[in-house]
Amino acid sequence: MIIARSPLRISLGGGGTDLPSYYQEHGGFVVAAAIAKYVYTTVHATFNRRLILKYSQLEDVASVNDVKHPIIREALKLVAPDQAQLEIASMADVPAGTGLGSSGSFTTALLLGLHNYYHSFISPLDLAEQACHIEIDRLGEPIGKQDQYIAAFGGITAFTYNPDGRVEVHRLRLSQSTLFGLEAGLVLFFTGFTRSARQILDDQDVRSRQKDRVMFENLHRTKELGHCTKSLLERGDLRGYASLLDAHWRQKRARSPGITNPEIDEHYEFALKNGALGGKLVGAGGGGFLLLYAEDRIRLRAAMSKTGLTEVPVQFDFAGTSLVARS
Repeated sequence: MIIARSPLRISLGGGGTDLPSYYQEHGGFVVAAAIAKYVYTTVHATFNRRLILKYSQLEDVASVNDVKHPIIREALKLVAPDQAQLEIASMADVPAGTGLGSSGSFTTALLLGLHNYYHSFISPLDLAEQACHIEIDRLGEPIGKQDQYIAAFGGITAFTYNPDGRVEVHRLRLSQSTLFGLEAGLVLFFTGFTRSARQILDDQDVRSRQKDRVMFENLHRTKELGHCTKSLLERGDLRGYASLLDAHWRQKRARSPGITNPEIDEHYEFALKNGALGGKLVGAGGGGFLLLYAEDRIRLRAAMSKTGLTEVPVQFDFAGTSLVARS
C-alpha cells in the first residue's frame, strides 16, 4: 500500500495571475504558502481485476475508461493506462470548495502515489507540471498553476509564470523571527460557505482572453502586490504585509461578480475592528476561508468566536507532496 499526502495552501499575494489567459500575455507572479492541512491518497492492489475508487462516491469498474472521477481517470491514463487492478481512496483534513486548493493537492498526491506504486521517480517540478497538464490541458478547467505548484513544493514560495509556460520557483528567504511571526499572526476562519470556483474563474478567463482592459489592469495591479508581498516578507515587515493584504482584498473584490457577499463583508469589517490589521478571502472567492493577520491574535480570536465562524490555526508545511507510508 502507498499513502501519499499533499498540503493545502493559502495565497499570500498575486493570486489570479497564474491563469494561462493572463500569464501567456503578461507573465504572472504569485506568493503562496503550504499549510499543515492535507489531502491524502492511498493506492494498493486488488485481488480481482477491477478498479475500486473511494472518495465522496464509490466506483467499482472494469477499466480506466469507465472511471467517472475525471482527475482519477486522467491520472490513470497518464501513469497506468493498462492497469485495472487497483484500489484508490482519498480523504482530506478540510472539505473541498473552501478556497485552499484541494483539487491541485488531490491531483499531486494521487500522481505521487501512482508513480511510487510503479516504482518511478518524479521530481516536484514534474509532479506539478503533470498535475497542471491533467487539470488544465486534459480537463479544460479554467484554473491557474498556483495550487499544483505550491502543493508539490511546499514552503513559502514565489512562482514566476512565464508566457512560454515555464515556471520559476523561488523559496522566500525569511528570517526565523519573520517566519514565526507570520505563522503566529495569520489565522483562518471558515465563512460557512463552500462553492465551486468555476463560475468566478470562467469570468476572469473569458474576459482575459477577450483582452478586457479593466480585467488586465486589475491583474497587473495584483501582480504588483505579489512582488510587494515577497519584498515585505523578506524584509520582515509583517505590519506592512498586513496592510498589503487589505489592499489585495479590495483589488480582488473588484475583479469579478460573486467574489464576496454582504455576510462575508460584514465578517471582514468586524475583524478589522477587533484587532485584524488586514486580510482577504482565500481562493477564487464566493466562500471558503477568511485569512486574517493580527498582532494580538488572542483579541481577534475572542471577538471572532462570537460570530460562530470556525477557526483553523495556520501552521506551515515545508515538505510539499510526500510519501507517508509504503508497505
